[in-house]
Amino acid sequence: MKHVESTKNGLSKEEAKSRLERDGYNEIEDKEKVPTWKLFLETLKDSMVIVLLVAAGVQLILGEVVESVIIFIVILLNSVISVVQTRKAESSLDALRDMSAPEAKVIRGDSKQTIPARELAQGDIVLLEAGDFVPADGRLFESGSLKINEGMLTGESEAVEKNTEAIEEEAVLGDRRNMVFSSSLVVYGRGSFVVTGTGEKTEVGKIADMLSTAEEKQTPLQRKLDVFSKKLGIGILILCIVIFGVEVGGIWFGDTPVDTTTAILNALMFAVAIAVAAIPEALQSIVTIVMSVGTNKMARQHAIIRRLPAVETLGSTSVICTDKTGTLTQNKMTVTNYFVANGSNENLPEDPDNWSETERLLVNIAVLCNDSYINNEGKEVGDPTEVALINFANNNNKDYNEIRESYQREAELPFDSDRKLMSTVYTIDDEKLLLTKGGPDVMFDRASYILVDGEEQSLTDEWLERLKKANEDYSEQALRVLAYGYKKLPEGNADVDHDDENDLVLVGLTAMMDPPREAVYDSIEQSKKAGIRTVMITGDHKTTAQAIAREIGLMDEDDIAVTGQELDAMSEEELDQKLEKISVYARVSPENKIRIVKAWQKKDRITAMTGDGVNDAPALKQADIGIAMGSGTDVAKDASAMILTDDNFVSIVKAVGVGRTVFDNIKKAISYLFAGNLGAIIAILFAVFLGWTAPFTALQLLFINLVNDSLPAIALGMEKEEPDVMKRKPRNIDEGIFSGRTLQAVITRGLLIGIAVIISHFIGLQHSAEMGIAMAFTTLILSRTLQTFAARSNTQTAFGAGFFSNKYVIGAVLVGFVLYGITIMPFARDVFDIPSTFGLNEWAIATGLAVSSVVLMEVVKVLRNRK
Repeated sequence: MKHVESTKNGLSKEEAKSRLERDGYNEIEDKEKVPTWKLFLETLKDSMVIVLLVAAGVQLILGEVVESVIIFIVILLNSVISVVQTRKAESSLDALRDMSAPEAKVIRGDSKQTIPARELAQGDIVLLEAGDFVPADGRLFESGSLKINEGMLTGESEAVEKNTEAIEEEAVLGDRRNMVFSSSLVVYGRGSFVVTGTGEKTEVGKIADMLSTAEEKQTPLQRKLDVFSKKLGIGILILCIVIFGVEVGGIWFGDTPVDTTTAILNALMFAVAIAVAAIPEALQSIVTIVMSVGTNKMARQHAIIRRLPAVETLGSTSVICTDKTGTLTQNKMTVTNYFVANGSNENLPEDPDNWSETERLLVNIAVLCNDSYINNEGKEVGDPTEVALINFANNNNKDYNEIRESYQREAELPFDSDRKLMSTVYTIDDEKLLLTKGGPDVMFDRASYILVDGEEQSLTDEWLERLKKANEDYSEQALRVLAYGYKKLPEGNADVDHDDENDLVLVGLTAMMDPPREAVYDSIEQSKKAGIRTVMITGDHKTTAQAIAREIGLMDEDDIAVTGQELDAMSEEELDQKLEKISVYARVSPENKIRIVKAWQKKDRITAMTGDGVNDAPALKQADIGIAMGSGTDVAKDASAMILTDDNFVSIVKAVGVGRTVFDNIKKAISYLFAGNLGAIIAILFAVFLGWTAPFTALQLLFINLVNDSLPAIALGMEKEEPDVMKRKPRNIDEGIFSGRTLQAVITRGLLIGIAVIISHFIGLQHSAEMGIAMAFTTLILSRTLQTFAARSNTQTAFGAGFFSNKYVIGAVLVGFVLYGITIMPFARDVFDIPSTFGLNEWAIATGLAVSSVVLMEVVKVLRNRK
């Protein structure tokens, strides 16, 4: 109170107004956004886009309208998609603002009133009750069994019990029991607090600031395509200038008289056609389509992609920073062990008729001293711990409803955080009993007897030590322990008070945990084989997190766990040294999460981060790929690139496999496109420098682009995964798009296509220039079409991959043959410069050369695989 200069009577109206003028309203301010038109122009700065725009503009001037319009449409669509995705990414701050409480109950000038929450000032006295959203950060000075759900800030689903006691040492947010935080939800009790922080000075406000400053990361493919497109753009411009120069030189210094203006325009048109042929203008669209196919596959694996490039990023992921609760675990408390005086067991006897008297009473108390239930729709309602107890009965073949219907509750003493006990009164076997459950330490202190084989005995030091040992053993395994007991009451007396919760008869203990998902064990092992490091980041306690991590195989023997406070004490150099060994981070803050992500990114590791709360949003945005839980907050979802509909870690690993396949298929499409383009350029350069007639007309090159640059490449994007897709290490982020065997494949296939076209052109030239063009055109378009089969894999032949396993490839090849067939029809020959003398023999030679080039591609592949 002294720190914020206030009293329990609250601020005066004048003082509140003065503080609002000083500190501003209790709201998250809008950040200035980049205008949409600027975002649109940014998308046009790519080198390949600039070259295409220039080429399309020249074509438009020269009358080639259709090809120009197609290029403009492709560029426009890519720009629109980019702008829409950017705007989507900005919606997380809007969702954060929407979480604010609309109103607040305050005391001002010693009178209670309700005001808009945005008008709260530091020093205001705020009243809370169940169902309220906390409107600002503050320090409690009154608490009546107050419980608040702070999951959106801490990531933990269990409500936090609040108190007013001072905290003497530094504490992480989840351990500040005497504080309340803006946008959290009161689920039980009541309380009063003095406002210590409003607007952007709240914990939620700090998250908003981190969200606005977190960096959006380009995907590895985007970075490589940017670098490659600049080099390609420059290279193609140089190539076009050289070819245009050679052509113009031939016109000026040649012996054959020509119309100079027309010849130069034709040379310019041919140079532009080469540029369009060399640049796969459909590349961006093909990449988009292949990634879209990946999103559909991921959706079937419970992973919804919000930003398309995330599909490819997943395939590069080398570190997964995952939450524990609900992602690695079932998010469902489950009784795993129990202890009674005559022994303990993990499982009760299968038949309830074989339970001992002590075991039967233990289950009865767990069910009857309990307010949870399962409704008619099968939904579990109540505290997760109590739900675990009714499921304990159900899972051991004893319907909890059968127990409850056998007895009538006569009185109760509800749980409160001071006693740490709950008691109910029932008549069982004609005896009125006070049934009590609570924390083991409290129950041990209040007990005088213990039930042994159905008989009450004095609670000796020996028995007490055995009970404490069992409790310690369970606690070391990070299990949550409850103790159960009863007390006989005088007949006819159903009125009880807290003093009756003494001289109890201890019955036993139950130990429970949120168990790992069954499939997580295999997924952790699979991710290790795939070279992916899994790191647990949780708001839970260190001991609990370590126990789960070791059980599922996430934490190796030499690995360590650290808390948020321990992380804060580390220097950047110390964190960098220990990073590879830290498998578990517990009790972390939003700032800790961002620091962890940045530390991995500093090591050039593609990092995925999972989260569901508001506190996770900045780290989700900072990560290379943010993964939100389907059950999480809208803020987390808006900051993420992917949403898991089943909140399951297993789905992340499956999605990584799909992501790797998508990247493989993009590389297959790229290698297919550039191998075909290389073959055409080799044939053109060979002809130009030997002084032959150009092997293709400008229209033929544009037609080949139309036939070969879209459908076959898209069909390759439908390929199934390679056999070793999840046995490979994550690719290096410095690895280019032509790394590995991709460049070899492009050069090999490009040379074979080029050589086949040169031979075909040469044979045709023996008859006439027109025949040479017709045969070169036929060999190029058919070899590029048939190359689709060779491009399906760099390691497997078309038959090894399953010749008919990709029906889209078969369809694309058939469409290519049909479109080529149209060009040799009588009505189209003049348009495509196919002479009437081009007959079956010429077609057979040109087609045979095309087939031979593809057969040789497969032979080279087999020979390389044998090395």
